Amino acid sequence: MRLNTIKSAANSRPAAKRVGRGSGSGLGKTAGRGVKGQKSRSGGFNKSGFEGGQMPLQRRLPKRGFTARVNRNAVELRLNELNGIDADPVDIKALIAARIIPGSADKVKVMLSGEVTKAVNLKGISATKGARAAIEKAGGSLSE
Repeated sequence: MRLNTIKSAANSRPAAKRVGRGSGSGLGKTAGRGVKGQKSRSGGFNKSGFEGGQMPLQRRLPKRGFTARVNRNAVELRLNELNGIDADPVDIKALIAARIIPGSADKVKVMLSGEVTKAVNLKGISATKGARAAIEKAGGSLSE
């Protein structure tokens, strides 16, 4: 087999429409674009959602919802990230100093992901039920 002998199967690819090639082609004169109007002209199309000057649907509908500012600076922490901290007790300032969480963090919550291998005492940091159990099993504690 050679690259110059490869052909697609017969009738697997329909012939392209040859528009504007006379009345015998079936797509002569207006080339299937209809008569007059913006869409019949070259470059004559408008952005999606445009309704001919009528107020578009996305602007007619009311706005819904908002972004709560409450948890904007909340951070999730994995269990295995606690292994690299030498502070006791571990609080938000210690996590920021260890560059584990960003300096803008206000709240931190420990998630059950990975394993904690040493006793860690957390202060002012919340944890999920499973993470709390894993920390206590390793000999650590949580205090508010």
